[in-house]
Amino acid sequence: MKRYYCGLDLHSNNTFIGVLDEDDRRVFCKRSPNDILGILEYLKPFKEAMSGVVVESTFNWYWLVDGLMDVGYKVHLAHPPAIVQYKGLKVQDDKHSSFFLAKLLKLGILPEGYIFPKEDRYIRDLLRKRLMLVQNSTKYILNFKSMMNRSFSVSINSNEIKKLNPDLLKKEFFKNNHLLLSAKSSISAINYFHNEIKILEREILKEAKLKPEFQRLLSVPGIGKILGLTIALETGNINRFSAVGNYASYCRNVSSVRSSNKKRKGSANKKNGNKYLAWAYLEAAHKLKRYCPQAKTFHERKKIKTNIVVAIKALAHKLSRACYYMMKDGTEFDVEKIFGKPIKVESGSKSTGGLANKPNAPIDNTAA
Repeated sequence: MKRYYCGLDLHSNNTFIGVLDEDDRRVFCKRSPNDILGILEYLKPFKEAMSGVVVESTFNWYWLVDGLMDVGYKVHLAHPPAIVQYKGLKVQDDKHSSFFLAKLLKLGILPEGYIFPKEDRYIRDLLRKRLMLVQNSTKYILNFKSMMNRSFSVSINSNEIKKLNPDLLKKEFFKNNHLLLSAKSSISAINYFHNEIKILEREILKEAKLKPEFQRLLSVPGIGKILGLTIALETGNINRFSAVGNYASYCRNVSSVRSSNKKRKGSANKKNGNKYLAWAYLEAAHKLKRYCPQAKTFHERKKIKTNIVVAIKALAHKLSRACYYMMKDGTEFDVEKIFGKPIKVESGSKSTGGLANKPNAPIDNTAA
């Protein structure tokens, strides 16, 4: 039986379909509206002999991939940044792009993205929505702080701002009506985001259950249920990462540098990776140095040698590597494997806080 390979060049309102046979002949091409029933009808004559269907990973791929997989197609999600077109092509359009995707699949050199399981995908997206609300709430808190400093030279704590009621703001303090209106607007927005965040968190914690391999993330000091769920759901199947370096890179904890002859020639794609995992590990690193003395010592030592930004990124890098092995091997968090055993300082000697590391103790001493 002759085999077929299909490439789907997906856009916001239409999809271009290109089907190749095993002899590289273009047997079908058609632009279709974004309607799953119509696309399935076009592919129906080739279904029994279809080796695979390639969908370009765009912002709106969920409906198409799910629709194809529901009826039994083997779907591949193309990773666009990793696909390099031949620059000598004279014509490049949707038709050529669809057949190019099919050709890559036929040759077995298609760079693929990860198709996250449908049952967990929407909980993950709900966590992303929560993060968006948190970031917006933080913007309004910082704006209110700036206004208070600018207008009255008054510093106010973030937790105190969250407790303020816009209706109880004293007009005697905000004598200018426009300033009062601005303050009430900020407090109302902060309260709104705070309430929405609570609603999402209740729903997430009620519906989402951590798999056994991810339960161990909660043994890390500073990683609670929300951060643990974020790391677990954004990571997906840990076995898709062949090495710890691949996972650290996916978490954006590896520097993107192009060099030649020991000279820096610029930087590569800094945004390559998962921005939500990058955020999660930075948050976890900030909390880890608060609750773990060895992490705090590592951060302080790194900060002296470099700067505060590099130091926290280095700590996030070490934490992402540790979490990789915890998820991969099913082990609990072991601070001594990351930072080494603390050296006890004898009485009368210069104090180092009793937390200096032995030079050969750490198993994983790689920093970002």
